[in-house]
Amino acid sequence: MTTTAISPLRTDFERSVAAYWNTNQVDPVNLRLGEVDGLYHHHYGIGEPDLSVLGGPVETREQRLIAELHRLESAQADLLLDHLGPIRPTDALLDGGSGRGGTSIMANARFGCQVDGVSISEYQVGFANEQASRRGVADKVRFHFRNMLESGFATGSRQAIWTNETTMYVDLDDLFGEFARMLGFGGRYVCITGCANDVTGRRSKAVSKINEHYTCDIHPRSDYFKSLAAHDLVPINVVDLTAATIPYWELRAQSDIATGIEEAFLTAYKEGSFHYLLIAADRV
Repeated sequence: MTTTAISPLRTDFERSVAAYWNTNQVDPVNLRLGEVDGLYHHHYGIGEPDLSVLGGPVETREQRLIAELHRLESAQADLLLDHLGPIRPTDALLDGGSGRGGTSIMANARFGCQVDGVSISEYQVGFANEQASRRGVADKVRFHFRNMLESGFATGSRQAIWTNETTMYVDLDDLFGEFARMLGFGGRYVCITGCANDVTGRRSKAVSKINEHYTCDIHPRSDYFKSLAAHDLVPINVVDLTAATIPYWELRAQSDIATGIEEAFLTAYKEGSFHYLLIAADRV
C-alpha cells in the first residue's frame, strides 16, 4: 500500500514551516484544550458556546472556559467527519497535515477503519503516534513524517482524504493532483480552511497579520474551486462556516490562553475579507 516517500522537506519554505511547528511544542492553546479529554487538535472551533462558563466561581472560570473551547473544536472535527460519506471498516483514510492527531483518532473511533496521517513536523508525528498508542489504536491509526504533496501512498488507495486548516501551506494544484491520484473513483475529499475574499482579502491588514503569525500563505476562495476542477474533484457541498466560528474566537479572546491573534481573526471575519469554508468534493 505504501512506498518510501521522497525527502519530506523539499524547499526553504517547507523547512521554515516545519521549523515553526517543531518549535511550537508548548503552545498553550492546543495542549491545554487537549488535556480536557486527551484529544489534541490543531484547528479552531464552531458552534454556539455556552456562555454560562463565564459565570460561576472565579477560581474555576478558566477551567470551564477551556472545556468549552475544546467542545467547540471537537464539534468542528465532527462536522468534517460528517461530510466524508459512507465509510466502511475496510476503507483507508488520509489526514493531510495531521497535526497532533485528534481528528484521525476521532475518525477511527467513528468508522473503525485504517487512518494514516502525514505531517512535515517530526514533533507532531511523534506526539500523534504517542496518543494513538495510549488509546490502543496504533495498529489502525498511524502518523508519518511525510509531505502531503508527495505522500508515497498507492494510487487509488484512499476512500476519503481530508485537510483541516492545512491547505494554506501548499500549492493547491500540487495538492489536489496528489489527492486525486490517491482517491478511488467516487472517493471523497473534505477541506475546512480559511480563505481570502477574492476582492478584498489580499488588501486586508488582518489577513496579512494571520499569514505572518502562522508562516502561511492564505489562498483566495476562487483558487480552491479552480484547482479542484482541474483535478476532477467536483464539489458536492460547500458550507460557509464564518458565522459559526466567530463565537469561538470571541470566547477564546476572553481566555488566559489567548495569543493576541484573536483580534486579527475577528476583524478579518467581520469585515468580510476572510472566510471559513468547508468543501466536500467527489473524485470523478
